[in-house]
Amino acid sequence: MEGLPEQSLILLLILLVLISAFFSACETAFSMCNKIRLKQMANRGDERALHTLELADDFDKLISGILVGNNFVNIFAASLSTVLFTRLYHENGASVSTIVMTIVVLLFGEITPKTIARTHSDAFAMAAYPLLKFIIFILTPFTYIFGLWQKLTNLMVKADDNKGMSGEELITMIEEVEKEGNIEKEESELIQSAIEFSDVDIADIYTPRVDMVALDVEEDKETIAKTFKENPYSRIPIYKGTIDNIIGFIHHRDFYELEENESIESILQTPVFLPLTTRISDALKEMQKSKVHLAIVCDEFGGTAGIITLEDIIEELVGEIWDEHDEVVEEIVQLDEHSYKIDGTVNIDEVFELFEMYEEDIYDSNTLSGWIIEINDKLPSVHDIIRFKNLEIEILDADDRKIKWARVSECKDDDNESDE
Repeated sequence: MEGLPEQSLILLLILLVLISAFFSACETAFSMCNKIRLKQMANRGDERALHTLELADDFDKLISGILVGNNFVNIFAASLSTVLFTRLYHENGASVSTIVMTIVVLLFGEITPKTIARTHSDAFAMAAYPLLKFIIFILTPFTYIFGLWQKLTNLMVKADDNKGMSGEELITMIEEVEKEGNIEKEESELIQSAIEFSDVDIADIYTPRVDMVALDVEEDKETIAKTFKENPYSRIPIYKGTIDNIIGFIHHRDFYELEENESIESILQTPVFLPLTTRISDALKEMQKSKVHLAIVCDEFGGTAGIITLEDIIEELVGEIWDEHDEVVEEIVQLDEHSYKIDGTVNIDEVFELFEMYEEDIYDSNTLSGWIIEINDKLPSVHDIIRFKNLEIEILDADDRKIKWARVSECKDDDNESDE
């Protein structure tokens, strides 16, 4: 190097900075490339995408090669710079070299290439693959040695066993993708519902016993026909003696095709019996297996807690399904900026989410009605006002068993009272 002219040293320094920029860009591109998109391209026959994906999957070897190459180039560039600036500035050459190379490497060897690679990570990774693969092959002896050291380090430092992505993390990622405009809101909600599907119990969505329409097997056909006419249901549970002893259900089509001399027992279909703690994903599998659309939900004592239908389960995934006979009722109606009129059957978690509340306490109730009764220790009367943390709850409609409608408002901080 001492015999090289200054022009040659400058050209060599520029080349080394460009190589450093290449390594820095590769590090960012391969760290941020979309492996799912590359896999799709590879499945469509793109060979370069396939090889790029293979290199990205062997990330330990990849990053070792990039770091070895980048550090070698930067150290060599610093040495050449010291020689060059010592010739030009003599005793001040080392200080000038340090300042100039720090600025040059940061600007042109790190910040600029990494910014470009981050913006076009997939395209840059595929374009850089052949040269990077060759460089890593040349540096194999070095990467092998550092690979051994990495394995030794892993033995000394216990690896995190929980490397997988949790459902909550995946939902957060979906929300970010939605914010970026890559998927529609409806698509985001459907994906999130699918992720949370297995975490929901039938206790969160079933129709409780008090709202069930069921008939005794001894009822006459006129009563059954009237019940079908007055209720928008295609299936009605049938019990014997008490509602805790449901023996089956009848379908309206089978009922209207029933001969005059045939009994109700002849068209009874056997339902599925499920405990309240059953996950809706398991309930769906059980109902598909039994080829039924209605299941009886049992409490801890074996009594009838309520019913759940296939439609209830599907609505948990895709949202409310209304047919031409349904009366469309909004369960949550916004009254003003901080106030909502809410149906008592709405899940309490939806209410907490609506007001951006995170409750660490565990409640026995799943619905707004049950939760209000639980925190109030009794069934409130119409126009009663209950305060809980930053919420003010006014009872709008109720009977002697449950709350039908309530107005829930968010209070100002100075008006908050807590009834915990």
